[in-house]
Parts: sequence; structure tokens; C-alpha cells
Amino acid sequence: MHIPFLDLKKINQRHQSDFQKKWMTFFENHQCILGDEVSKFEEEYATYCQTKHCVGVGNGYDALFLMLRGYQEIGMLQKGDHILVAANTYFATVLAIENAGFTPVFIDPDPKTYNLDAKTLHLKLKADIQKKIKSILVTHLYGQLAPMYELQKLCEKNNVILLADAAQAHGASTKKGDRAGCLADAAAFSFYPSKNLGALGDAGAITTNNTLLFKCLQKLRNYGAIQKNQHEYLGVNTRLDELQAAFLRVKLPFLDSDNSIRRTIAQRYCTEITNPHIVLPKWSSYKDHVFHLFIIRVKNPKNFRTFLQSKGVETGVHYPTPVHKQKAFTKYATTKCSISEHIAQEIVSLPISPVLTNNEVSSIIDSINSYQNYG
Repeated sequence: MHIPFLDLKKINQRHQSDFQKKWMTFFENHQCILGDEVSKFEEEYATYCQTKHCVGVGNGYDALFLMLRGYQEIGMLQKGDHILVAANTYFATVLAIENAGFTPVFIDPDPKTYNLDAKTLHLKLKADIQKKIKSILVTHLYGQLAPMYELQKLCEKNNVILLADAAQAHGASTKKGDRAGCLADAAAFSFYPSKNLGALGDAGAITTNNTLLFKCLQKLRNYGAIQKNQHEYLGVNTRLDELQAAFLRVKLPFLDSDNSIRRTIAQRYCTEITNPHIVLPKWSSYKDHVFHLFIIRVKNPKNFRTFLQSKGVETGVHYPTPVHKQKAFTKYATTKCSISEHIAQEIVSLPISPVLTNNEVSSIIDSINSYQNYG
């Protein structure tokens, strides 16, 4: 049995007939840029995320970048401001901070959840004598919500803006039912094909309840203009593609059920993987985790991955090099984030998706349980 890490073709084949209908409607109407499909998806996704507004953009990085630029344009952040960010996040999160003119301040995560925790952030904010930290950009890493209610109180007390990189957390919700997207002042989403809500190409969005920010973002994504030839900002060209919006509208109604399947698989992994060499993730068994990725830790990840490959199981690594150790960020090379650096040496991503069969999950679990700590 060969089990791919992620079978995108199988995931999307479930919607093939509806995609074809959307294509024909698109071809007949020929609304190619910022048409009805984009505006309807923005409305539907804002409703889904329990926010007033959603702005569709070209990809997840642009969502992060424009979210930060937007706060600068409306005067709530200034170039040079410091922004707290997890050292174990994906490269794009920090790249957006850097390219928007801000300074990233790297923080180690909780080694059990891989997310930022309020206690560590509180200590960092308390130590900020010069009061340069103006925002926290929290990543809901691997699909698990950070402790947002605690972070909301912390940010309100310290007068800092709470932002979210929700690129991996579509549909994650608290016990109160609040979804990713409404828990921060603004949140950036990616609809990269591999995401829980994935397009068939690049796509992204920003959600917020801030109407001033929303109106600014609508202009920033379109050369700084709403009306043709009337440019209010030095914007960019990063509009959500009309056809991708149409495909996302097909898939959105299935997001919750797909996430439920992911959690069922995760529950099996958490209860049936009994190999003492494997460190399983900490999870409350609630909907606060949508398992975009299922991450385990093992002392010899290269040997472990080779062993699983011999059993027909493909795996991944997210992410093998912390952002501050990337060649592009040599100016941060002396930064010490020991937890992130240690985690990066042990992490392995297991297959998890709504199209994995029970037999495939069983095969993965049996293979992992038969692994011995070689080398």
C-alpha cells in the first residue's frame, strides 16, 4: 500500500462536477476581475468567520502583508514598530513583517502546543522598556488556535494590536463557538491548494471587524483605488481571482465536515500510536484544532521517515529550519530561540486529510508502532 502525504487530486475530484459548472458560468458571464463570485465569497466567508468584513487577495502572503500595511495606512502602526511573532512559524509570516517595514521580535512557543502562550508574551511585553512592541502576530500553527481570549486581555491591557496568521486554521473554533478569523483585530488566511479550505491555485483573504481597515484594504489590493484612475494609496495588484473564488464557494460548505474527519483521524493517531519513541501533540479533543497538519516528534526524524517510506507511507517536515536561521534573515542569526531550534530537529508531519481511508490510517499507525529508534 502506498499512502501519499496529501492526495490533492482525490480531494478535489469530489467537487469536479460543481467546479465544471462554475467554469461554464464564469465563461458565459465573463466577469474576470472582482466580479460576483469574489464579492459573494467575501460575504460568505465573513459570515462563516463571524466577522463584518472579508477582503479577498491573491495569496496568503499578500493577506499578511496587506493586513500589516493597512494598519500602517490608517495610522495604527508605524514603520519600525516591533511585532512579536513565533520563531517556529512559516517563513511568510516573518517576511510580511519585514517587507511591511516592521521589526519582528522572535518568541519561543509552548513546546507542547507549538503555539505562543500568554505567560511568555506577558513577560516580553513587561520587559519592553522602550515600548516599541505595538502588535502581536500570532500563528495558529498546524491548525490549532492559540489561547486567544488570554491574548485578547493581554493586548487590551498593553494597548497592542492582536493580529492572526490563520493560514492553517480555517474553521477552528473555541468552546464558545468563536471561529478563527474573529478572535483577533484582523486575520490573514491562505487558500493555497493544500489548506483545509484550498483553491485550485493561489488565493487568500483578510477578515476583520474594523470598517476603516476594510475600506483601506479594498483599495490597497487594487493599486490603491476603488474607482478607476483614483488612487488613494501606493497599493499593489493582488486581487482574489474570480475563478478561484468560485471554486472556494463550492468547497466552503464542506469545510466543517472535512475538519471533522481530520479530527477523527487525529483522535485515532493520539490514542492508537503507542510507540514510546514518538511524542504526540497536545490537544483538548475539541474543535480548537482542525489538523491542517498532524505533527509528531521523534529523535531521529531522517531514519524514521526513511522507515515509513519503506512501508509505503509518505511524510513531511513543517518546518526544518526556524525563520531566524534562514539565510535570508542572517541579521537575526544570533537570535536565541532554543525551543524552536530543538523542535525543528525532531518534527515530522504525518498524512492527514478528509480522503484518507480507515485502512490507510490503520496502516500508518501499525507502521509507526513497529518503528524502533534506529541510529
